[in-house]
Amino acid sequence: MKEAPVIDIRECSDCGSCLEVCPTVFRRNEVSGFIETRDLPEYPEDEIREAINCCPRDCIAWNMDG
Repeated sequence: MKEAPVIDIRECSDCGSCLEVCPTVFRRNEVSGFIETRDLPEYPEDEIREAINCCPRDCIAWNMDG
């Protein structure tokens, strides 16, 4: 199992702080307009932790992908 960050798009205010802090992990989907997580073999934990701490809506979390 790999641990991956997820964004609760129902809570996301689209502030873009996660994009600034961790652009290798988060991106804006050009079709839907929502911020999403890139599918990576490994995720930079320190950068993601910073993005979680910077998120004003607390909508970023770790999720176990089975």
